[in-house]
Amino acid sequence: MIVTITPKAPESTQTTVLAAAVSAGLAARTLDDGHGGILIGIDGSLPSDVLTLPGVGAVHVSHKPYMLASREGRPHAPSVVKVGNVRIGAGRPVMMAGPCAVEGRAGLLATAHAVKAAGADILRGGAFKPRTSPYAFQGLGEDGLKHLAEARAETGLPIVTEVMEPDQVELVAAYADMLQIGSRNMANFPLLRRAGASGKPVLLKRGFSATVEEWLMSAEYLLASGNPNVVLCERGIRSFDPALRFTLDLNAVPLAKELTHLPVVVDPSHGTGKRSLVKHMAMAGLAAGADGLIIEVHPEPERAKCDAAQTITPEDLAAITRAGRSLHDALLNLESVDDVNAENPVEMLSA
Repeated sequence: MIVTITPKAPESTQTTVLAAAVSAGLAARTLDDGHGGILIGIDGSLPSDVLTLPGVGAVHVSHKPYMLASREGRPHAPSVVKVGNVRIGAGRPVMMAGPCAVEGRAGLLATAHAVKAAGADILRGGAFKPRTSPYAFQGLGEDGLKHLAEARAETGLPIVTEVMEPDQVELVAAYADMLQIGSRNMANFPLLRRAGASGKPVLLKRGFSATVEEWLMSAEYLLASGNPNVVLCERGIRSFDPALRFTLDLNAVPLAKELTHLPVVVDPSHGTGKRSLVKHMAMAGLAAGADGLIIEVHPEPERAKCDAAQTITPEDLAAITRAGRSLHDALLNLESVDDVNAENPVEMLSA
C-alpha cells in the first residue's frame, strides 16, 4: 500500500499512519513526494479509519512492487539528485567522464583537468575494479580514492566511483561524492542495503542480464534503506549477437522514465565496447530521454589499462558534450512546438 500525506497535513497524521503499520506488524518507509508531502510505503494494508485521517491524500492499494521507486505516488514530480553542486534530472544533461580505472596520480589529475575542459560535470574513475580475469588490473584501492579526492580538490568536479563489497562502503563513501553499484553487483542485496544507508547518492547500473523490473527492484532496496538519491544507469545488456560487447538497450530509457521518478543516465562506453560507436550511441541515449551520460575517457585511450577499446579522447568528449547539449536544446524546442500545436489543433492542420 502507498499512502500519500499532503503538505498541509497535521503532523499527527503521519505519526498515526506509521504507528498503525507498526501495530499491524507491517514495515513502513517514507519518501518525499516532490511537492512537500510524504509518501509512505507499507508492506500490507491498514484499517480504513486510518486512511481517512486529515491530510491523507491518495491511497494506492494496488501498485508496482517497487513502491518507492514507482511514479504512482509522484507522477508529476521526477526526482532531482544532487551530487556536489551538480543536479541530475533537472533538465540539462549531465556529463560524467574519466578513466575506467585510476591508474596513477599524475595521469588522473591530467585526465580530470582535460575532461573538465571538455565539459564534464562529474569525474568518474574506478579505484576498485571488478574484472572478468583475475589477472587483469584491479585498481589501486584506497590510493586510487586519494587520487580522486585530490583531483576533485584541483578541478572542483564531484567524483563517482564504484564500491564492490558491503565492507568497502564506509571507506569509499569517505572519499566519493557518489557511489557506483556496477552491473555485476546490481543484485548484491547486502551491498545495496549498505550503500543505501550510507547517505551518499548512488549510481545504480543495470545488470547486463537483468530485466527492467529487476533493475527497479534493486533501486527499491536503496530507497527502502532510507536513500532517496538514486540514479539509474542503462549500460547495455548481453544479447545473442557477438558482434559487440553488449547491446545498449535504449528502449529501457523512456520505459524506465515512465515507470519511475528516478533520473536515468546512459553508458555508451560499456553499452557498445567499441570506441567508434560511443559518440553515436551517446546522442541516441540523449534523444531517448536520458538525463545524462557516463563515458570512459583517457588522454591516450590505446594505453588505458582497463577497457581501452571503448575509451575515447578528451577531444571526442568535447564534441559529444557540444553536440549533446545542442540536441537537448533542439528536442526541448520541438516539445514546445508540439505543445503549442496540441493547444491549437486547427492552426496545426492548416499549416
